[in-house]
Amino acid sequence: MNLFLDTKLARGYKNQSQKIRVMTEHWVNKQIFCPSCGNLNIDKYDNNKPVADFFCANCGEDYELKSKKETVGIKIVDGAYRTMLERLTSGHNPNFFLLNYNIHNYHVLDFFVIPKHFFVPGIIEKRKPLAESAQRAGWVGCNILLHSIPQTGKIFFVKNKVLEPKNKVLTEWKKTLFLREEKEINAKGWLLVVMACIEKLGSKKFSLDDIYAFEDELSLKYPENHYAKDKIRQQLQILRDKNYLKFLGRGQYQIV
Repeated sequence: MNLFLDTKLARGYKNQSQKIRVMTEHWVNKQIFCPSCGNLNIDKYDNNKPVADFFCANCGEDYELKSKKETVGIKIVDGAYRTMLERLTSGHNPNFFLLNYNIHNYHVLDFFVIPKHFFVPGIIEKRKPLAESAQRAGWVGCNILLHSIPQTGKIFFVKNKVLEPKNKVLTEWKKTLFLREEKEINAKGWLLVVMACIEKLGSKKFSLDDIYAFEDELSLKYPENHYAKDKIRQQLQILRDKNYLKFLGRGQYQIV
């Protein structure tokens, strides 16, 4: 895989964002396989496609590409807040490709995909409306809060300029497909926050008491639920049944 963007494609463009869009879209089109089915080619939609940038003709998955220089950071600027929420609740949102690059030599530093089943309203931040003096006065955009997405929802093709094996990408994609079975947004949100809490522990093995330590945090996040411990146990059982976790007995668990 060639990790350099083709700068020759940017000739004739004056706007820097247009240059980056042309170079990054070409790179993805030529270098990236579909993380869902392994198809070696993903196709680019016409530029007027309102939701996604790429699609896989083999399995039908859609992908939207976001690019950022130097570092991905903790959030990604996206489009209209209202439109994003409508997409999430309708289930028509695409998967997200995220690419960050070195601005000096246009070397791809990181490239990863966030499967669409990790997108819930809790990871979407509402931005302030544009000022009255702006061309689109009152328009409200949004940010995708990357730090609110479990690490298992960030599947790397390239990490710190190092390629990940294709079979690892495909395996990690399949590992969390069970989340697509949960159509109710709030229920999926609970699963994701418990998965994030497990990751915060920093160990593959953990106890029920370890997760109970997040009770106050989860109660603040879901104030309408007054039985956080019961809800935590329920999520652990679901994750066990979906082979994301293994129950070791006596309140002990392990990430599979």
